[in-house]
Amino acid sequence: MLKVYNTMTRKKEEFVPQEPGKVGMYVCGVTPYNHPHIGNARPFVTWDVIKRYFRKRGFEVKHIQNFTDMDDKIIKAANTEGVSWQVITDRYIKGYFEAMDKLNVQHADLYPKVTEHMQDIIDMVQRLIDRGYAYELEGDVYFSVEKFPEYGKLSGRKLEDMQAGARVEVDTRKHNPMDFALWKSAKPGEPSWESPWGQGRPGWHIECSTMSLKYLGETFDFHGGGSDLIFPHHENEIAQSQCCCGDYHSFAQYWLHNGFITIDNEKMSKSLNNFITVPDILKLYPGEVVRFFILRTHYRSPLDFSEERIKEAQAGLVRLRTAYDNGRSLLEQAGAAGADTLLAETADKALADFYEAMDDDFNTALAIGYMFTLAKEINTYVNSVVNKGAAFDKVNFGRLMDVYSEMAEVIGIFEGSLEMPEAEDADGISAEEIEALIAERAEAKKAKNWARADEIRDSLKAQGIILEDSAAGTKWKKA
Repeated sequence: MLKVYNTMTRKKEEFVPQEPGKVGMYVCGVTPYNHPHIGNARPFVTWDVIKRYFRKRGFEVKHIQNFTDMDDKIIKAANTEGVSWQVITDRYIKGYFEAMDKLNVQHADLYPKVTEHMQDIIDMVQRLIDRGYAYELEGDVYFSVEKFPEYGKLSGRKLEDMQAGARVEVDTRKHNPMDFALWKSAKPGEPSWESPWGQGRPGWHIECSTMSLKYLGETFDFHGGGSDLIFPHHENEIAQSQCCCGDYHSFAQYWLHNGFITIDNEKMSKSLNNFITVPDILKLYPGEVVRFFILRTHYRSPLDFSEERIKEAQAGLVRLRTAYDNGRSLLEQAGAAGADTLLAETADKALADFYEAMDDDFNTALAIGYMFTLAKEINTYVNSVVNKGAAFDKVNFGRLMDVYSEMAEVIGIFEGSLEMPEAEDADGISAEEIEALIAERAEAKKAKNWARADEIRDSLKAQGIILEDSAAGTKWKKA
């Protein structure tokens, strides 16, 4: 039984899909005015695993993730560079996909953009006005929070407390200081679209409501994003969506939010110069390492990014990958259907434990722990066959490796290279030269020319290249 922590109810709940065998999920995407940072990456990696898990369990998943391709930050970036807003958004949408592809994040089924849904947005704003939940003021349209008695139910905030804490410089034209913009009148020199209220563009929150309702229907399963979106973004989405649908129980049924990422125990901030983009990280570490680093911690828990922690993640992933490579190498050898039922039992228990962890609010940290347990079993068995002459039960060991591969598919690892990006030209020696020397060393070992084999190993070590021999062959890494 799958249980998920619902931010709305503040407890774990059994997941019951709106439609048997199907899952609808909407994830708030990026505003493409810059490259995604490590904090942006966490929700996308998290929801990628959730999607993979549901599909592995046999669900048909519909995954929608938007691009907010019209925003103050985009306009500012365009003006700073002296280019159109489309140049900015095209550049950073392309950059988003390049970064996420390296993190093994599978693409959503649809990436709707704000600028492609203007009429849908205008229609929703008009419905809210017609139903008495919104009002127009000199070309601006605001949602009236007092008309929605359940405002604050996601964040747990009370409207009266928010009103008391409102800043004095808020727009005094509004009926209530907490009323939020659905449509903003055009400012000179800014992109705008024609509407019943004049030239303008949407407010931030209305876009996600419009697109999620359009592609997933009035009631769907999951809505997610970072914890920073709980208020005001998701709170406002709920208010305007449920008022538009006329049902306070419509819209998303389960709200999932991932925890924050800090940098060396400090909140990410450009002013502190600790704002790390994914492309910058990928210059130092392979994408799978970054992904694995994120998933070693439960998605709701805080996650601190530091050089020490990501190196720990890298070492752990190498251990898992080595077991995978060793096991696959052994399966290439001849074997028979044996009677080592303990292997099959080990595989079945490991998979059951893995699924139990994932059923507990997608606990990837615990699930990965079971991968390490299975990796140890794989290495022990490979060693017994390769180095100790034990009989090779290919069928039952194959079952063990199938389970290990299934786990890896859900976590999204073993899909890319683990070589350090800068190792392609490490200390004056290229990757091609290293591979050539490794091949020469292998030939020397076959010929029992141990002196030449040791000479190659020591020469590479002197250049900062460490060789690691295993049943799967020889791999290298920087010291």
